[in-house]
Amino acid sequence: VKELANLSLVSSACGVVSAAYASTKESLRSVCDAAEKGVQSVTEAMASRTQPLLATLEPHAAAASEYASKGVEKLGEKLPLLQTLVKQILSDTKELMTSRVADVKDAVSS
Repeated sequence: VKELANLSLVSSACGVVSAAYASTKESLRSVCDAAEKGVQSVTEAMASRTQPLLATLEPHAAAASEYASKGVEKLGEKLPLLQTLVKQILSDTKELMTSRVADVKDAVSS
């Protein structure tokens, strides 16, 4: 999960979502505070109840994590786009679309 989160595309997307959340949270501060407290309480309750189960599953989770880590590495190698920031992808897409529209415009006018 950490390696997946460290991919530029994923981390920049999380940054965009986080910024949007922060802006919305400021606007709806009291509602968000109550929601966060509720989520925190539920999380704490679940953590205390699931701790024995997690201890039992820990060796299996470690093996799955290692396997997933290798998968994310291979995915990053095969899809370089995942190393790209969201802003760069948007910029490149805008540039490509502008170029294509200009090409079509030129073809129509000639």
